[in-house]
Amino acid sequence: MTITKDQVLQALSHVEEPDLKKDLVTLNMIQDINIDGDKLSFSVILTTPACPLKGLIENACRNAIAHFISKEIHVDINMTSRVTTQKNTGVPGVKNIIAVASGKGGVGKSTVAANLALALAQSGAQVGLIDADIYGPSVPIMFGLEGARPLASQVDGKTRIEPIEKYGIKLLSIGFFTDPNQPVPWRGPMVSTAIKQLFNDADWGELDYLVVDLPPGTGDIHITVTQTFPVTGAVIVTTPQNVALADAKKGIGMFMMESINVPILGVVENMAYFTPAELPENKYYIFGQNGGRKLADLISAPFLGEIPLVKGISESGDAGTPVVQEEQHGPAATEFVRIAERVAQQVAIVNAKRSLT
Repeated sequence: MTITKDQVLQALSHVEEPDLKKDLVTLNMIQDINIDGDKLSFSVILTTPACPLKGLIENACRNAIAHFISKEIHVDINMTSRVTTQKNTGVPGVKNIIAVASGKGGVGKSTVAANLALALAQSGAQVGLIDADIYGPSVPIMFGLEGARPLASQVDGKTRIEPIEKYGIKLLSIGFFTDPNQPVPWRGPMVSTAIKQLFNDADWGELDYLVVDLPPGTGDIHITVTQTFPVTGAVIVTTPQNVALADAKKGIGMFMMESINVPILGVVENMAYFTPAELPENKYYIFGQNGGRKLADLISAPFLGEIPLVKGISESGDAGTPVVQEEQHGPAATEFVRIAERVAQQVAIVNAKRSLT
């Protein structure tokens, strides 16, 4: 049987990208078509290596070839990816900036930011993490880098900070430059300058995602980051209690302000439930249930997932090995991986919508 490239493209034009609601051919996601008799190979360029719909899209492509051309064709599909981006994030080489925020402290925002960055990197993406909490940096402890100091190098005649690399991601924190036993008594302008330097004076190289762990609340740092750099979107972290949800709403309100206008990628509920080790199938919602999901519904944003209250999460962070790195197949790590897939999915959707405006 003789088939042509046009036949292949026509068949695959019936396969829709579930998130972007357009067919793969229109989206230019089909490349490298090769035909050798009854053997066909081509590449599908996904919008992120963390795409949770990879298997679904591959099966749809195989079914389209079988239905519209022939079931006798031997199909070899290379599922690869090219992370989408905004036109300019303001940081050379960085495709997307993801802010991780919370309305109040103590909800596990830094834990979510660290494990989100690691899960994205494990999917094959190039990832960086900025610890933007000037007054209470967590990255040095969570990554076992207390006392570490970044190096400086000359790039294009300018002095650049070299982010510290660990577990496959690039890291910068104000904690790398200050005495961990001393407070940082800086006023607003000094804080804003320091934050900009973490973005502008670092040699980040090529990154698909730069995750930014913002401090609690809605202060100078949030305004500096969101008004200086085109942030792709924000992930909101909360716990189930009403007091945490009330503060999370304020954080969401800041991102939705006309002068800031950062899309909400979704809501993560941390410490959602407790499961005893001896009863792994049981879930006890000791702080309340579905608060994060209701918040997401209220603002018409995706609910990204719920993280259990597990001792291993805090222990691994304190030991310098976040749970996604420490227990890659454990229940908490698995949920972080699912959340990372959904975040990457939402980033692709946001970028696709922006490309149409």
